[in-house]
Amino acid sequence: MRLFRPLYEFALRWAAHPHAERFLAGLSLVEAFIFPVAPEVMLAPMTLARPRRWARYATISLLGSLVGSLIGYALGHFAFDLVRPLFADLGWLAKLDELVAQLRASLAADPWKAFWMLVLAGFLPIPLKIFTWASGIVGLPLPAFVAGMLIGRGKRVYLLCGAIRLGGARVERALHRWIEWIGWGLLVVVVALILYFRFLR
Repeated sequence: MRLFRPLYEFALRWAAHPHAERFLAGLSLVEAFIFPVAPEVMLAPMTLARPRRWARYATISLLGSLVGSLIGYALGHFAFDLVRPLFADLGWLAKLDELVAQLRASLAADPWKAFWMLVLAGFLPIPLKIFTWASGIVGLPLPAFVAGMLIGRGKRVYLLCGAIRLGGARVERALHRWIEWIGWGLLVVVVALILYFRFLR
């Protein structure tokens, strides 16, 4: 059953849309504070379609994520009690409360310890939006928050786009050939992580 190749080819066509950059910026923005779909679903196909624009696309995604993270920070700081039931319904509340406790402890010791948590956030199996809300809830100093977000999300988008740019046509050929295996493999990993963090930890 082919599932991921048609989706991948659709994403490549969509990435060539005249307003693709606006869509990427909007997706990056809302993903940083509430939306569950990562901007990489647009970023990777757009870079594959026009590899010479890799730095431009990475920058657009990073700036969108930064604006969205500031919205998440503000919502966490001023409106968390109002939306707490929503996080409970999404299954994020326990992880958010745990992260808030960690950030509070780090903040009490040294605000820049929380900065390093944000830098590492891009490679952790925790949605970015949880970090942005938690930072606002504990009142992480904005310079540390913004610096952490720039480096943490920046390394992720620039590494992805840079790798695709260097790989060029070889990456595209490999993706066309192996996209089904890659897609199903990633799906298994995501399900395993959800089960682990939800039921086994």
